[in-house]
Order: sequence, then structure tokens, then C-alpha cells
Amino acid sequence: MDHIRHSKVPEVTLAFWIIKIAATTLGETAGDALSMTENLGYGVSTAILFGCFLVVVAAQIRARSFHSFLYWAVIVATTTAGTTMADYADRSLGIGYVGGSLILLAILLLLLGLWRSTLGSVSVADIASPRAEIFYWLTIFFSNTLGTALGDFLADAGLGYEGGALVFAAALALVAAAYFFTKASHTLLFWLAFILTRPLGATVGDMLTKPLADGGLALGRIVSSLVIAIVIVGAILLTAQRAGGHPGGRVRETGRAD
Repeated sequence: MDHIRHSKVPEVTLAFWIIKIAATTLGETAGDALSMTENLGYGVSTAILFGCFLVVVAAQIRARSFHSFLYWAVIVATTTAGTTMADYADRSLGIGYVGGSLILLAILLLLLGLWRSTLGSVSVADIASPRAEIFYWLTIFFSNTLGTALGDFLADAGLGYEGGALVFAAALALVAAAYFFTKASHTLLFWLAFILTRPLGATVGDMLTKPLADGGLALGRIVSSLVIAIVIVGAILLTAQRAGGHPGGRVRETGRAD
């Protein structure tokens, strides 16, 4: 029975989304701390953080069962690397927020198309095989990078950090309403919510750390990152983090979706 693999993603509950938003906020503050506070620049920071992502995602894919701290470590790695990668494309390469967002959206759609053509579905209800995990994590990586670009675009478009956070929070509320009160695809709604939590975290992270003159609270990137990391660890320890299916189907103990 060695071929039977268990689901290696957590059950999606309210705690999942709280930790996800905190992880995206940490990605923004930690990514900016490395590229700006430590003055390594976007290119070098992206190389370092993408290397960290490769290490933890390889460990996640090789693992034979769900490990909550490992799973969330990969999520944080995608958000930090996504932050500096989006900033590098938008600012260092001069592509701009709109151009960067369109390129990242195209990559994301290409990944979803390859996922569907390879495995027959993009459902996230059954993430148990190595191939499914590779597509899952690549999609998460680029969705978080896209979310960073969207958050920066809206904040710089005149809404500011608070306004941007309110817009994305309202969009998430609409997705939640669609989940509970419509027959819309739960897989589609999951990915929409997953993408929207990233710009929400990005705008909240910027609001915490940017100077007062720029509309932030000037709390400091390193201190803010440490506090948010402690909150995430505490939330993982205090909540029931167990393996389960993402929206779109029910995962049996064998890891196969109904």
C-alpha cells in the first residue's frame, strides 16, 4: 500500500484564512526588511528568498504526511519571495504595476492550463501526489506574487494602504458570500480568496511599516515581522491544524477526493 498517499494540505477553516492573511502580511514586511531595511536590493533578495522557497517546498513534497509548520513555512516562503520578485519586476525592471500584474496573470493562467491538461483537473481537493503538489505550489507562488503587484497598484493609485486594505477585505467578503449562498465553483472561489488575501496582507504590512508621512504607522519592518511570526506560530499551536481537503471535494483517508 505504499502507493497510497495522504493529503498534505490543511483543512480549510476560519483558522486557515486567519493564518494565511498573517502569513501574507509577514511576507510583505519580511521581504521589504531584506530588500530595503538590510539594503540588499530586490534582485539579491529575490535570489535568496527563492532559494529558501526551493528548500522548504522540496521538503514539503518529499514529506509523506501533513506537517503544519512545514506547510506554513512554504506559504511564508512564497509570500516573501513573491514580494521581492514583484517589486523587482515592477520597479527595478521598470515594467510597472499594470505590466507586472498582466505578466503574472498570464503565467498563472498558463500554470492552471498545464495543471488541467496534465492531471485532468485543477481541483485542490486532492493534493496528495508529487505532480499535484508541484502544480499546487507553483500556482500558490505566482498567485502570491500577483497579489503583491495588485496590492501595490491599488495603494499607489490613490486609495492608500487603508483604502486598499478595505477594498480587498470587501472583495473577500463577496467571495465568502458567494461560497455560502451561491452554487459557484468552490475551487474557483478558493483560488479567488487565496489571491485576494495576498494584496490584503500586502497593504496591511505596508500600513504597519511605512513612514507616517506616507500613510503608514512606522512600526519598523524587522520588529513587525518578528511579532507577526510569533502570532502565526501561536495560531498554529492553538488551532486544530490537521490534514484535509481544500474546497472542491472531500478527501478520504487514502487521499483520493470524492
